[in-house]
Amino acid sequence: MGEFVHLHCHTEYSLLDGAGRIKELVKRAAELDMPALAITDHGVLYGIIDFYREAKKAGIKPIIGCEVYVAPRSRFDREAGRDGEQYHLVLLCRNEKGYKNLIEMVSRSYIEGFYYKPRVDHELLTQYSEGLIALSACVAGEIPRMILNDNLEGAYETARFYLDTFGEDNFYLEVQNHGMPEEKLVCENLYRMSEEMGIPLVATNDLHYINQEDAAIQDVLLCIQTGKVINDEDRMRFSGSEFYLKTAQEMAALFEGRPEVLSNSLKIAERCQVEFTFGEFHLPYFPIPEGFTPESYLRQIVLERFARKYPDKPEAITKRLEYELDMINRMGFAAYFLIVQDLVNWARSNNVPVGPGRGSAAGSLVSYVLGITMLDPLKYDLLFERFLNPERVSMPDIDIDFCFEKRDRVIEYIIKRYGADRVAQIITFGTMAARAAIRDVGRALGVAYGEVDKIAKMIPAELGVTIDRALEIAPDLGAAYRNDHNTRRIIDIARALEGIPRHASIHAAGVVIGSQTLSSLLPLQKTTDGNIITQFTKETVEDIGLLKMDILGLRTLTVIDRAVQIIRETCGQQIDIDNLPLDDKAVYDLLSNGDTVGVFQLESGGMRRLLTELKPNRFEDIIAVNALYRPGPLGSGMIDDFINCKHGKQQIEYLHPMLKEVLEETYGVMLYQEQVMRVAGRLADFTMGEADELRRAMGKKKPEVLKAQRQKFLDGASHHNIEESVAGHIFDLMESFAGYGFNKSHAAAYALISFQTAYLKAYYPVEYMCAFLTSVIDHQERVVFYLKECQRMGISILPPDINESYENFTVIGGNIRFGLGAIKNVGVNAVKNIVEARRDGPFASILDFCQRVDGTMINRRALENLVLAGCFDSLAITRKEALSIAGECAELAAQMKQADSSQLSLFSEEEIKVDEPVPAVKGEFPPREKMSREKEVLGFYVSQNPLSEYKDLLPLFITSEIAELQASEDEAYVRLAGMVENLARRTSRKGDSYAHFFLEDLSGRMEMLMFSSAFRANINNLDTDNAVVIEGFVDRRDDHPKVSVRKVLTLSNEVKELHIRMDQETMNNGKQSLVTLLQDYPGEVGVYVHLPDRRVMALNRKFFASPNLELKAKLVSIYGRYNVWYN
Repeated sequence: MGEFVHLHCHTEYSLLDGAGRIKELVKRAAELDMPALAITDHGVLYGIIDFYREAKKAGIKPIIGCEVYVAPRSRFDREAGRDGEQYHLVLLCRNEKGYKNLIEMVSRSYIEGFYYKPRVDHELLTQYSEGLIALSACVAGEIPRMILNDNLEGAYETARFYLDTFGEDNFYLEVQNHGMPEEKLVCENLYRMSEEMGIPLVATNDLHYINQEDAAIQDVLLCIQTGKVINDEDRMRFSGSEFYLKTAQEMAALFEGRPEVLSNSLKIAERCQVEFTFGEFHLPYFPIPEGFTPESYLRQIVLERFARKYPDKPEAITKRLEYELDMINRMGFAAYFLIVQDLVNWARSNNVPVGPGRGSAAGSLVSYVLGITMLDPLKYDLLFERFLNPERVSMPDIDIDFCFEKRDRVIEYIIKRYGADRVAQIITFGTMAARAAIRDVGRALGVAYGEVDKIAKMIPAELGVTIDRALEIAPDLGAAYRNDHNTRRIIDIARALEGIPRHASIHAAGVVIGSQTLSSLLPLQKTTDGNIITQFTKETVEDIGLLKMDILGLRTLTVIDRAVQIIRETCGQQIDIDNLPLDDKAVYDLLSNGDTVGVFQLESGGMRRLLTELKPNRFEDIIAVNALYRPGPLGSGMIDDFINCKHGKQQIEYLHPMLKEVLEETYGVMLYQEQVMRVAGRLADFTMGEADELRRAMGKKKPEVLKAQRQKFLDGASHHNIEESVAGHIFDLMESFAGYGFNKSHAAAYALISFQTAYLKAYYPVEYMCAFLTSVIDHQERVVFYLKECQRMGISILPPDINESYENFTVIGGNIRFGLGAIKNVGVNAVKNIVEARRDGPFASILDFCQRVDGTMINRRALENLVLAGCFDSLAITRKEALSIAGECAELAAQMKQADSSQLSLFSEEEIKVDEPVPAVKGEFPPREKMSREKEVLGFYVSQNPLSEYKDLLPLFITSEIAELQASEDEAYVRLAGMVENLARRTSRKGDSYAHFFLEDLSGRMEMLMFSSAFRANINNLDTDNAVVIEGFVDRRDDHPKVSVRKVLTLSNEVKELHIRMDQETMNNGKQSLVTLLQDYPGEVGVYVHLPDRRVMALNRKFFASPNLELKAKLVSIYGRYNVWYN
């Protein structure tokens, strides 16, 4: 071995403390010819498998360890002032037993000992010491801390404990030298203790970053962790810049005259022998009847259910079933299928809606027969090998969608079925993305928020964009980086931290099930809300052979379930949602009209446009739409080819006649990954397993692999007399399409959900939209959006009513009644109490209401909000009158409830009557105030919208509605009209005034910013709840588009001007068209032409026009939508 091994190393998984990325750390150690390297993150084992793989790849021996936190007393003690501080202790795994003990200890430190940090104690150390080597740690270690506190007796006593606990040669006194004075004192005492007690010494460097120059980066990371600014005097910081991966020579220089402290690191490394095995599976035990194996039992239940699904047992289908069963059993996955089918069938039989399938599992006939999926794979040519490839043995991955609201019941069943100690949810890490890294770094450096925000917003809102990529494609960011020192400093540090894990959380769907107690297989931890989760991510969980299942909560299944229930209750019809006729014309008409707001995966503006062009008329078209509407196909011309070929506008061409069989369904376009596989099988005699390997190789674009696959394809094609040039061309097409190709099995399964939701919207629009509104009741902007859709569909939305409304939206006489749960400050418990009290009969008055409900749940604020929302409108009292007596009614009801029952018993034979309070005011609020207050408590206008009085004029005044603008990519100068909301006047650091507000029209809501130049000229026209016309530029640099406002006008009921903006081309070619059009629509509205040189020309009175939408539409077709408007 070499001269020195680093045994105390913190990686990026010492969250917001370690700045050393595992890959770079191992790479640097390899460059220094170090024979081994340890990983010892603070209290966790998050990164050990990644570290192990990287070290093995680099030819370095990986040493698995952890710097644990040791409780000063028991791990169960949590007394403020006594137990908040912890000691450090480094533990290294000597063998597999040591690894098992370490994961047990780390798990229990979280589950039992967490108090600020996950803590072990002397009891756990004693119980799980076997197979471990312990180092006394840095100056925060128990022994060093006692030395620094001048408690030498305690230090010696503790050293004796660790020596007795771990045994001779398994406990080392750790010496460090980072130039800190306290380390010098500690080392002097440790040298003496070593001589006196015979405990060996070992040198380490408390590595928190890789290179010395990275110290500043790690310092910023600490500031991000602690919420401090780098210039704060009173903050946590590392002394100096010595906490890096030093060379053996540098370490020798630090401990001159003490060669044994270096050579002992080699001895420890030699003794640490932990090996991980991958590719083995540890499936949980599934109870099967006596006399069966998992394989024979799976075969029996599959054949029983197959007979029910296919009574005639067609030969081709039976052959496919036998092939799949044989493959599943040979690969050892029978128990897996038994577990999954048990879970799915339990859910179905317990009224937990389950999706029709997800991912490649929909390609399995066995899955379909078992009820795991709901789509016949043979009918839609879905491939089993895309799901389970016999050429590449890996755990099958069946992800399952469940009703979002009932998903927890599924997890509870898994825990009950397999045992709480064998089931856990899976960890995931939030990493620093480009914008977040810049914001975090800027905050830590103490740079003003506005300046940091400006830099962050220069990062394009592109999925997965990195800072390096942003510097390439964003000219303004590149210029700022080159020309501004502050910007360059922020970006350089942010680049170093980008992608580093920032925090741990629970994976949205992942659940792991173990064959034994999980803490004996992998480290666990407990979240703040009591959930037990793994310390390994889902990829690592699968790597070590454990069963990982994605138990996904899909809101659409909740919507479908609720809609079916509403239909049953209001229409008396039972819909069999899993067996709808997939050739229903009304559904395809709805899709072809683009009437798909609220339809699963088909509701975006772009998707609706695609549907109107495509005109789907069969289920295969819905499958195709799901696969087509993605970035690759959108930018490749595939969509145009598909549509034109479908409608006969373009001839379908096949490079070889044999391709027709595979590509006819998609009009000659190679759309699915399965088609790539089919082509390889049909034209070049690949087995489907080999074809799946080819598909994967094309996706990964590895040149050497593709070269071999290409030759194999050419050789196979030659057996079918396909010319080499043609075969080569086909292979090239396959390779290019493979980059876009979509998993057909997944597209087909999700197309079924799309069809189901479209069916419900087509036949039961009121019931479906009611269910949909309830699903988004907690998201105000989405409720507004879908309320607009209801209005467009002619569905009336009724305000909440105290005697008719429930928590959620409800269907009442063909209309949708607003839910009480959507009213601000009226909680779920209050709503339940109202509904319960109403069982005794409708409320007759506000006093009656106050008397019958629980006043502790419905306070005065909640009562007033119920009034302002219109809940008591049906009781023959106005909102203004109701509000004037609400407080008095509540107080009177409370007094009556508090009256002594013994006093009341005197009158037990008589009915006690209390006079209803009489409103001190009469009449109703002015319409605008009534609407404003209603919106304040509901989040939107229900009974009436202030914009309604301008409804006919709005299309003349604007260039687009907000919803259209949000759905498009335009960055034009626009005109919008709507109501001003949340107006905030602010002052910049330079003292300039600006304003921030939201504008809401009849289609949606959008953020507005008005900077100082526009502020001065327009602020007097702005006020909350004002109806205004806005002019400005659309800014799409951020995640959410906004408008930079240039002009604000008060919305008027009069039309006085028609404006037309011309560029040079329309100026030259469009004059006569303009004259003709204006003469065709004469009127009293003045016409103004904005010329290319920014002059505005007022036309002669003989060209005055009428305020006409038809005229505007014709002008827009010539001059563009953003260049024509009325004032």
